[in-house]
Amino acid sequence: MARPDELTFAPLGGVGEIGMNLSIYGLGNRHQRSWLAVDLGVSFGDEEHLPGIDLIMPDIRFLEKERNNLMGLVLTHAHEDHFGAIIDLWPKLQCKVYATKFSAALFEAKCAAERNPPKIPMTVVPSGGRIELGPFTVEFIPVAHSIPESHALAIHTSVGTVLHTGDWKIDPTPIIGLPTDERRLRELGDEGVLALVGDSTNAVRDGRSPSETEVAATIKKLVGAAKGRVAVTTFASNVARMKAVADAAKAADREVVVVGRAMERMVQVARETGYLDGVQNFRGADYYGHFPPDKVLALCTGSQGEPRAALARIANNDHPQVTLNKGDSVIFSSRTIPGNEKAVGSIINGLIVQGIEVITDRNDLVHVSGHPRRDELRDMISWVRPQILIPVHGEALHLSEHAKLARAAGVPKVMTCRNGDLIKLGPGEPGIIDELPSGRLYKDGAILEDSKSRAVVERRRMGFAGCAFVAIAMTDKGELVDDPEVDLVGIPEKNVAGEIIDEIVFDVVVSTVEGLPRARRRDADATAESVRRAVRAVIAENWGKKPICLVHVLMV
Repeated sequence: MARPDELTFAPLGGVGEIGMNLSIYGLGNRHQRSWLAVDLGVSFGDEEHLPGIDLIMPDIRFLEKERNNLMGLVLTHAHEDHFGAIIDLWPKLQCKVYATKFSAALFEAKCAAERNPPKIPMTVVPSGGRIELGPFTVEFIPVAHSIPESHALAIHTSVGTVLHTGDWKIDPTPIIGLPTDERRLRELGDEGVLALVGDSTNAVRDGRSPSETEVAATIKKLVGAAKGRVAVTTFASNVARMKAVADAAKAADREVVVVGRAMERMVQVARETGYLDGVQNFRGADYYGHFPPDKVLALCTGSQGEPRAALARIANNDHPQVTLNKGDSVIFSSRTIPGNEKAVGSIINGLIVQGIEVITDRNDLVHVSGHPRRDELRDMISWVRPQILIPVHGEALHLSEHAKLARAAGVPKVMTCRNGDLIKLGPGEPGIIDELPSGRLYKDGAILEDSKSRAVVERRRMGFAGCAFVAIAMTDKGELVDDPEVDLVGIPEKNVAGEIIDEIVFDVVVSTVEGLPRARRRDADATAESVRRAVRAVIAENWGKKPICLVHVLMV
């Protein structure tokens, strides 16, 4: 007798971390499954640990192998951690992509900014709409978040319904877009939900996330009270915040000047899709200097301390069009993403030294999260009443706290997992049944590398301990043709005694070569290895660190 179809779930990114989201759902048996992918996002490199790495993406080896069984890729919303990897990874999958109007328009604008983007077919789905993808029926349920058209996905199958929440919060007054559809979520609960796969980002925070309307009121008050120029920086994707800033500027009789490419692109997409209807036209950065200080407001990119973004350049006084002076104000209408604290702190300190007033969420309600706090998580559970709850979208602490909350709320089965775990949701007892290949890909310039990439490992080592380059020319009899060339990069010039390290290394190279048996000197590889060991040892002795050492021996 044939075994019944199993419904499975596996995160390939976004669990145990915030960012790089990729979830897959499978329906079938162990030999043949149809797959549905949800989101395909990035996280961002850390210069300290991953020097030169721009983006980090999920390893999609498993989906590549299963691409003939992949029914499609469905997007919950258009934040980079949910759709930022599509341009780079879609060519390996070649599947259809489904998104609502705003997400599709933003993706089109993102592709237009690339040099040679692949032609990716994007199917637009209406908010609240349904699509049939093989054995999956996917329903887009509106939820409030910090970007327009965020959706939870109700994935209906023969085995049961899964609610994949995406990023969400409960905000009855979201300024732009629809509030979270409580009525439809309660209906789903009445119909029966097998599993809830849910956002854990704010599971450590009690209470409820405040509304965007409350932030708008604070910004209006601050802009109205400001005497000099005002700059506001926020996530470019937060169109509701953009509208709040525009309304505050209008009330204070200020013109809005948009500064930064990402912000310009978002304004264009928001206008095209109707989300800024009725909002006054904004000006380009070249108009900034034409207005008196109390008649202008700069809406800037750079809330995360990005070194080439508008705010960093303004803070460093090297922006070609926008300047701030003593008595002006900067409002950080954003939260600092973990890992960016140093960069943001540096900009804030730079502004304060110049006598500019800096306002952050530490002293005023100028930002709210787009993710649910604990009372909101309890509400979702009470509406949906899932049989199984799986926390995702969070680090270990967030997942653990979400799991504890779900157990306390009476969810019959709560399961925590890691990237790569394949979980059987039903029929029968749920559990982890397999481990799928998972990992990270690094975007290094134009190249995608895996996490064991030689370049990444060596660059990290070079950043810590520099590099020594040695070039030696030898005759076929094993004699030095000329003095060796020594070049030390990122290594101190002198040791603690004041001796020049280049000269110490040069002497060691000569003495090492001359001390080798003649037969060994005629072997280029053996000579290079002996010199490499000697150079690393003498630098370690004089400095306390062992650099990368590259020795080239030329036999002439």
